[in-house]
Amino acid sequence: MSKNKIKTKSGARKRFKATANGFKHKQSHRSHILTKKSPKRKRQLRNMKQVAAADQPLIKRMLAGL
Repeated sequence: MSKNKIKTKSGARKRFKATANGFKHKQSHRSHILTKKSPKRKRQLRNMKQVAAADQPLIKRMLAGL
């Protein structure tokens, strides 16, 4: 029997980056309408965040083709 390859979800490939401890992602609310947001809020949204432990299996499955 032929073994089918697993395709990577292209949207997930663009949004998540694998690390030693799981995955990291860019935070939301940082793309537009930045004038009303405080400098502190924008500064804190600048960094990447770890994906929650509950979401890790789903993301791992979406990136299975890599």
